[in-house]
Amino acid sequence: MNLLLHTSHSNLQAQIAVTGSKSETNRLLLLQALFPNITLANTSNSDDSEVMQKALKGNEEIVDIHHAGTAMRFLTAYFAVNEGREVVLTGSQRMTERPIKVLVEALEQLGAKISYEKEVGYPPIRIKGQKITASKVNIPANVSSQYISALLLVAPKLENGIEITLVGEITSVPYIKMTLALLNDLEIKTSFEGNVITVYPKTEVESKVMTVESDWSSASYFFSLAALAETASVSLTSYKETSLQGDSALVQIYKQMGVETHFEGNKMTLVKQPDFKPETLDLELNNTPDIAQTIVVTCLGLGIGCHLTGLHTLKIKETDRLEALRIELTKLGANISVTNDSLTLVATNNINPNIKIATYNDHRMAMAFAPLAVKVPIIIENAEVVSKSYPDFWNDLKSLGFEISEKQEL
Repeated sequence: MNLLLHTSHSNLQAQIAVTGSKSETNRLLLLQALFPNITLANTSNSDDSEVMQKALKGNEEIVDIHHAGTAMRFLTAYFAVNEGREVVLTGSQRMTERPIKVLVEALEQLGAKISYEKEVGYPPIRIKGQKITASKVNIPANVSSQYISALLLVAPKLENGIEITLVGEITSVPYIKMTLALLNDLEIKTSFEGNVITVYPKTEVESKVMTVESDWSSASYFFSLAALAETASVSLTSYKETSLQGDSALVQIYKQMGVETHFEGNKMTLVKQPDFKPETLDLELNNTPDIAQTIVVTCLGLGIGCHLTGLHTLKIKETDRLEALRIELTKLGANISVTNDSLTLVATNNINPNIKIATYNDHRMAMAFAPLAVKVPIIIENAEVVSKSYPDFWNDLKSLGFEISEKQEL
């Protein structure tokens, strides 16, 4: 499905309820599988969370998680410690190209039994669940934080807990801290000192309702819209001023692009500052790589340049996001260059209209480029890909006055 987006409104006003955080939901679903007396509220309605939930509740031997990278990492750890259960964990074609070796080797240090069905280092993998008694493991610190979180989430159910030594410079610290904070909410004891993370064993937790905060990555597209509009007052629920999610850094980043954020209860309102003149952005996004796509597209729309670093993990996401950004932004008329971990955009005031944006089976490509419709008509190919994290996205854009129509292929 290709969608043509445009709007005659440059004054954006709406109140939108954003689905629960995919990151928090998938962590809590795994913890609920380990501790069934936890109740969850405001969970994500994303494809990824539905796939995660189905895998945790099912009893099939072949578990197919499609495009869900988080589910692949978390379930690898979950099934490895699920004594007596044997599964083959697989996914989409792209998933079989995304590395899993670092996590497999870490679990093998603990005594897990995992083998590769095809190419070494990549899914599909066969997992024979074991009782794990070893507790010490080393893992490179600069890998996806999901590998580390996967180990932390299953740790309370291990006989001796876990002690992880992170080797090298740590990336994506907020996501590790989110995982530890959720464990702490369940009164599971943890510590994170220097490069060593410890989670202590706990056989049972108190019955508790855990309410998922709405997704900050999903909020990023509304920050972008507010920045690109002439005037904007967009209220989003349910958000906390002190959030576990690393992408809450959006508040400070978009302040540099003319968007003020106001909190009242669980409501966050984004307001465009009048006559604000943004300048070239120089940002280190080691802790928040998922919002890089949104930021660079916003900069193009504002006619400013940017230099973004700390993006090495983007190369192993749903697509090679750095290369995808280079190709699609060039089509729009941008002068952009990328390296293995950085991106540089040169300021321009010209954006080519009616350009088809390829989405590469990547939900964030579709949503990051959509706000440009405030400036020029734009076509988003395979627009249904947004269901991976934010199924209501196109309807929520319509509530802001966007005209969205299906564009037939010639």
